[in-house]
Amino acid sequence: MNPADLGLPVDVPSTALFTDQYELTMLQAALAAGTAERRSVFEVFTRRLPEGRRYGVVAGTGRVLDAVENFRFDADVLGFLRERAIVDEPTLEWLASYRFRGDVWGYPEGEVYFPGSPLLRVEGSFAECVLLETVVLSILNHDSAIAAAASRMSSAAGERPLIEMGARRTHELAAVAAARAAYVGGFTTTSDLAAGFRYGIPTVGTSAHAFTLLHDHERDAFQAQVNSLGRGTTLLVDTYDVAEAVRTAVDIAGPELGAVRIDSGDLLLVAHRVRQQLDELGATGTKIVVTSDLDEYAIASLAAAPVDAYGVGTQLVTGSGHPTCSMVYKLVARAESADPKAPLVPVAKRSTGGKTSIGGRKWAARRRDERGFAEAEVIGTGPVPGDLADQQLLVELVKGGQVVSREPLDMARDRHAAALARLPLSATQLSRGEAVIPTEYV
Repeated sequence: MNPADLGLPVDVPSTALFTDQYELTMLQAALAAGTAERRSVFEVFTRRLPEGRRYGVVAGTGRVLDAVENFRFDADVLGFLRERAIVDEPTLEWLASYRFRGDVWGYPEGEVYFPGSPLLRVEGSFAECVLLETVVLSILNHDSAIAAAASRMSSAAGERPLIEMGARRTHELAAVAAARAAYVGGFTTTSDLAAGFRYGIPTVGTSAHAFTLLHDHERDAFQAQVNSLGRGTTLLVDTYDVAEAVRTAVDIAGPELGAVRIDSGDLLLVAHRVRQQLDELGATGTKIVVTSDLDEYAIASLAAAPVDAYGVGTQLVTGSGHPTCSMVYKLVARAESADPKAPLVPVAKRSTGGKTSIGGRKWAARRRDERGFAEAEVIGTGPVPGDLADQQLLVELVKGGQVVSREPLDMARDRHAAALARLPLSATQLSRGEAVIPTEYV
């Protein structure tokens, strides 16, 4: 059995209450007014990228599809709503048979995005679409923030692998989602076993300082670990004296020692000293793994250091300073009546303070230059220009309530690597700047 094929959330039978109360009160009022069944189009987008970011990363799409499938109002959920008098009985009756039967289009997972990109388009009746707003935004805002941080860290790391190890720095379920998003963004492994079970991500892990401190001598701890896990294990060498620990590690495991891990101190200086010492001891193949509150800037600063892999926790699972992408879910078109044949009318919020939006069902395409690199994100509501017809970004995800585009996580990971490679080189710069390509509306 492949757990990733279960199509279930981590620990809940229903996602229906992963929502804000006003979604249900809007539904009640719309049912009473006779407008609930008007055909509607909602879109997810962000008005701006987090400060200093050159691109965004779409992540969480697969989890959104799971959430939509499991959005059900069972007896217990309906009982809760009735007990709290959150909605009236006619609304409860409507919710009892709720199933999303509309269509969803979106940027495929792993793709990059820019301000205004219509990342997800949800179409159906107002009633069935409005209920999904909170859970969709909850997943996409979190996962895309983590994936964007992971992508920047991966670019900084180059060919060196990255280990996701942030489970202890966030909510236990957020940790699983973060590991998944980090994998999409370029990380190679995770320490979180739930993420390995749920999504098939490769897992790694050996020992912490507690294991060394458990034993009377560091040598005893190293010997026990090598006896149990083999010479290819990774020994943690900064509990006491690093130089002494490296000597002991090689003495016990020999030149076949897999790796040593450094978790404190001046990582640049210590890594150089450890590499020299390992080479002098004949352990030229032993790798060096560094951890200790790394972010993309710290990883970039170690580019010239003899480091073979990085372990990242806190900064990754908090989006490296940007834990959300500020995505919104807005009604952009709706029918004039409940008649299925009624035409759609573009609608948009009028507001000051940067919160305006553009009405109409949108398409998106990425125009490329003669070398194949992206040069603009083009968004429109009318016919797609012929020269952009084969560059459109949205794909069908749900049709008539049925998921039609579920895919292995590795496909999203590969897609991100390919999308990033087609951006201008300045996309990977860590210095502050605007979006690497402009958004154009036609």
